[in-house]
Order: sequence, then structure tokens, then C-alpha cells
Amino acid sequence: MGMVPIDNLDVGMTLAADVIDRTGRLLLGAGAELTAKHLHIFRTWGVAEADIAGMDDDPGNHLPLEISPAELATAEEALRPLFLHTDLKHPAMREIMRLGAVRKAMHGAS
Repeated sequence: MGMVPIDNLDVGMTLAADVIDRTGRLLLGAGAELTAKHLHIFRTWGVAEADIAGMDDDPGNHLPLEISPAELATAEEALRPLFLHTDLKHPAMREIMRLGAVRKAMHGAS
């Protein structure tokens, strides 16, 4: 099981857990196979991610399609000086670094 961002969900994936909206309302139950209509509903109700069966929880596996792992690694190296005084072993800091690198790789931000 693994959390997959809404932009990386595909038709045919199977939910490992219920999908609920921001108010706690059930949108789709665990075990359901995703359709295009489900993805549209998730976006409409502000769902950011879903737990998908058969996926691991490694965020590196959930890169936008236009970013290669090599591009992400290059972006991370460029950002590393900004994280000198942080503990990149901490999950929150590691995720902040990853998100910054994804943004840098996608937008070429300096």
C-alpha cells in the first residue's frame, strides 16, 4: 500500500483504503477499482491523494511523469546547500527537500 498523489492516479488502480473528502464524507470504499469518473470526483472534492493497493510508500516512486529520477537527483544536489543545517534523515525535512527538488526540476526555479 502507498499514498499516491491525485495527479499520479490512473484508471484501473485499486484502492487500499477508503477515500474521504475534507469533511470526512466517504467518496469511494477500499477495494474499488478507479474509473475516470472517480478521478474527476476526487478532484472536485479536493482529494489530494489516495492509498493504492500494491504501491509502496516511497515518494520517489510518485514523480510526475515529466521528471526523470536523474533530473530529480540533479535538482536535489542543487538544493543541498540550502539544507546544510537541517537533518535530512527526518521524514519532514526529507519530504520538504523532495518537494523542492520536484518543483525545481519541473519549473527550473533557481
